[in-house]
Amino acid sequence: MVIPALNEQNAIGYVLDEIPREYVYEVIVVDNGSVDNTTRVAKGKGATVLQETQKGYGSACLKALSYIEESAEKPDIVVFLDADHSDYPEELPKLIQPIIDDDADLVIGSRALGQKERGSMTFPQVFGNWLATHLIKLFYGVSFTDLGPFRAIRYSCLLDIGMEDKNYGWTVEMQLKSARLKLKNHEVPVNYRRRIGVSKVSGTIKGTIMAGYKILYTIFRYL
Repeated sequence: MVIPALNEQNAIGYVLDEIPREYVYEVIVVDNGSVDNTTRVAKGKGATVLQETQKGYGSACLKALSYIEESAEKPDIVVFLDADHSDYPEELPKLIQPIIDDDADLVIGSRALGQKERGSMTFPQVFGNWLATHLIKLFYGVSFTDLGPFRAIRYSCLLDIGMEDKNYGWTVEMQLKSARLKLKNHEVPVNYRRRIGVSKVSGTIKGTIMAGYKILYTIFRYL
């Protein structure tokens, strides 16, 4: 399991406590330049903690993939989860089950299909997900309802995809490349709540604009 984190000392402990460890071989927290106690809390909860000073969600994820590539034992499935406690880690079993059953290569935890706490997603987030998924359907022929960060993918397929994005385009890149490769894509409903702390993306006007631009840019880049 890969958890990118930036200044999430107040949330990361809850996230790690709620992961059903019987389903997880290793939890990798990538500290993306925190100036608080994120690393200390994560290590105290038994996570493997990596440091990535180059800012960006994708940069943190790529750091984790490099670590996995160099590890002696490779996973069958890689799960990505946010560090802000907005997702429900206990929903992990239903996220990975379609892959275990060989019904899917990539499983997106869809907040659009699940229950969202009031205020957990801003209007730009909801609209951005709607627009991006409709464009993916239009140009790539695959239906998604969300670009949700809580997701699971077969490790061999993740290698085939060849992830590159270093910031806001990470999630959409994975989905549209999986569509191009004709992987078996699946969605399961997941619940979503208000995060602990302020979002680095949707919590600022600049972050919202930059994320929207990068998502649209990525969709058209790989056509």
